[in-house]
Amino acid sequence: MTQLWVERTGVRRYTGYSSRGAEVLVGSEDVDGVFTPGELLKIALAACSGMASDQPLARRLGDDYKAVVKVSGAADREQERYPLLEETLEVDLSGLTDAEAERLRAVVNRAVDQVCTVGRTLKSGTQVSFAVADVGV
Repeated sequence: MTQLWVERTGVRRYTGYSSRGAEVLVGSEDVDGVFTPGELLKIALAACSGMASDQPLARRLGDDYKAVVKVSGAADREQERYPLLEETLEVDLSGLTDAEAERLRAVVNRAVDQVCTVGRTLKSGTQVSFAVADVGV
């Protein structure tokens, strides 16, 4: 199983790591060159939806189809959460008939609803446990 962790690298600045060698810079909005945790959440959702829709889209549009998944949602700072995240998958369906495009939309929506773990987790709500471990001598 892939291990994930973040290490503090400065004031409100962290680097996230995976045991597979990936890195991502994380920090607050006032730090250049980093993603905020909320932005990473949104990117994870968009990437998950894109990956979930990849196979049905490639099957109908070809392996080289171009797609962009845009995601947005303002934070409610009183509750410190995102009450609404909105995604839009942008893809060229001009080579399909209206009926084929509508069918593809339905197949892609179903695939995202069934396979996107991030979206399914956000929609269902999830329990999160947090602990502080003393690693001092």
